[in-house]
Amino acid sequence: MSKNLTLDAAELTVELGERSYPIWIGSGLLGRIGEAFQMRSIPTRSPIVIITDDHVAPLYLERTEAALREAGYQVSSFVVAAGESSKSLQVYEQCITAVLDAGCDRHSSIVALGGGVVGDLAGYVAATYMRGIRFIQVPTTILAHDSSVGGKVAVNHPFAKNIIGAFHQPEMVLYDTATLLTLPDREVRAGLAEMIKHGLIWDEEFTAWCEAQAERLLAKDEEALTYGLLKGCAIKAQVVSQDEREHDLRAILNLGHTIGHALEAVAGYGELLHGEAISIGMVGSARLAERLGEDKQIAVRTEAILTKYGLPVAVPQHMNSDDIIQAMMHDKKFKEGHTVFIVPTAIGHVEIRKDVPVSLVRDIIEELKGEKA
Repeated sequence: MSKNLTLDAAELTVELGERSYPIWIGSGLLGRIGEAFQMRSIPTRSPIVIITDDHVAPLYLERTEAALREAGYQVSSFVVAAGESSKSLQVYEQCITAVLDAGCDRHSSIVALGGGVVGDLAGYVAATYMRGIRFIQVPTTILAHDSSVGGKVAVNHPFAKNIIGAFHQPEMVLYDTATLLTLPDREVRAGLAEMIKHGLIWDEEFTAWCEAQAERLLAKDEEALTYGLLKGCAIKAQVVSQDEREHDLRAILNLGHTIGHALEAVAGYGELLHGEAISIGMVGSARLAERLGEDKQIAVRTEAILTKYGLPVAVPQHMNSDDIIQAMMHDKKFKEGHTVFIVPTAIGHVEIRKDVPVSLVRDIIEELKGEKA
């Protein structure tokens, strides 16, 4: 990590050779987005489209547009409904239409201004328009510190989350921490689930820091958030730099996601926020680890941390176990009666298990139903 004097922001780099890109994190960066574009040599002659949602637009769209226009860029925007339901092929087509209407060419850029849903959707638009144009991640949620880094972009199918997607790395990630101060408490908790995940998969010391700093993070203390976001992004950047297209190592970033994605699909992408579903999934993975012979204290400590943050640690009782298993079978991680699970072997270390029988997963789901809410 280094200090970038031009933007006065903390900076780290996702190392991918010629496609390496910076992550800038700091307060007030939205007003300097034009400078960031110039630093990355984004041309002013080609139109730029900002894709955002109807929660973020009233707060930050006008400011972002003004900063880009002041720097000489031609800017238009398209606003989608907030929420996971916008990650659909129907909304994707609407975005493509908006990009065409704006006259975008191969040198144009798409800006994702918002949370993980907007980032995934806008990124998939950028990945497929004219076979791929530049895109810039401008996350406005804590959760998006995970999804904005690494180049996975996608939309959902009613049967499975993120099943229609691509790898398309952003040109940069510009993270204005001031935007996080307006987040509702529930979204703060859900976002912090992914921060905790980064510690659980990679760094026991960072996990301990998250345990100790729960009160500050939940209160949206900007200094604590900046450190936590930097650390979480640095962990993800390190993993992605080693395995961009998830041939092996990158799969560890999916801790909690095998069950979590299935819960989201069964809930119709509305009842559970992504971080809430992943929280339940991480508890399930830790319980699974115990069944596979790992130390019981991994599950005890994992559940205790997530409970401290007010995150759910049980499968909602009304969800049908068969429906959850069926949703898992549509997941990219399912194969021939077994599913790939990221299983913790210690706090700060996980293993990729490709031989987990579905029957054992069903047992874990049943165990999690009706327990702590």
